[in-house]
This record gives sequence, C-alpha cells and structure tokens, in this order.
Amino acid sequence: MIRPAKPEDAAQVVPLLLQAMGELAAKLTHTNDQETINRIFEHFFQEQGNQYSYENTLVFEEAEKVLGSLTAYDGALLIELRKPFLAYLNLPDPDNKHMDAETQSGEFYLDSISVHASAQGKGIGKQLIKAGIAMGWQLGHQNIGLLVEQNNVGALKLYLQMGFKIQNEKEFMNGLYHHMVFGAQASK
Repeated sequence: MIRPAKPEDAAQVVPLLLQAMGELAAKLTHTNDQETINRIFEHFFQEQGNQYSYENTLVFEEAEKVLGSLTAYDGALLIELRKPFLAYLNLPDPDNKHMDAETQSGEFYLDSISVHASAQGKGIGKQLIKAGIAMGWQLGHQNIGLLVEQNNVGALKLYLQMGFKIQNEKEFMNGLYHHMVFGAQASK
C-alpha cells in the first residue's frame, strides 16, 4: 500500500533515501561519515518545510515494513526547501547560489525513488512513480521531472518505458544526468 510518510517512518525511509542518493548524500552534507549523514537526513525527514521532509514523501508499506519511498515536490520551491538544510549545515550562501539546482519552476520533481533491495523487481518502483505522477497532477502540475545518472541504464530504461522523455542533459554536483520529463513538455 502506498501512503504519505509520517515522521516516525524516519528509521525505515532514510536508508532508502540515502540508497537513492548514493554519493550525493556525502556531497550535500560535506561529510563522508555515514553516521553523521544518517543523523542529518533523519533530522530533516522528521521536520517540515524542507526538501527531504516526510511531508514530501510517499512510502510503499507491506506488513508494517516500508519497502520503498519516493520524495517529490514542486520544483519552483527548491530554493526555499533547501534553505533549512544549508542553514543547519552552516554552509555559506543561504540564497543557494553556490549549489546546483536539480529541478526548476514548471515541474513537479521526483527527487528520490528507492526500493529496498529485498523487494526490487516486484513493481514497487513503478507504483511509486505512478503515485508521484498522480500527486503532481493533483497539485496542478502538467510536467513531472526527474534526473537519472547517465550510466544508470536500468533506471533510464524503466523511466522510458513509463513514458518519460529525455529533455536535456544536466551536470549536477559534478555528475552527468539525463533530465527527463513526463507530461506536456515530454511531447515537445
């Protein structure tokens, strides 16, 4: 069953979020210490008004175990949603001009999609993506966007099968990504 996340889901969702982020979590937090990274993301998941908040997360739950998660939000709000994160880390430039923006105004952004290793291949990721698209449409968005690493062939294939189209290439935090869209922009 897919449902909105709750603050108390942090212990199960944060490992999924970090799995989806890979090395980006260390880049964003400016540390390689896994315990510190976990603590930071648990803190933000349980808080409101930031990009990694439970407010922006859907979970796939089965038998009271979270097997997958999707974090998504209005791309126009990225700068505001990122400010608490930067302030907490005591990073300069709270206006976010020094960090890449992975999304933009005019799209509902699927930030992080992850399925527990033991549950992969069962369609949970597809269900979460469909729920994310539906959430974006329900909020009035015509375009759903995401980034996928250019070397992540499996994810790229899945997104293409689900109707996402590559809109352009994007460099984000020293990595190369396909910026993909679903909706009105995808047909252009």
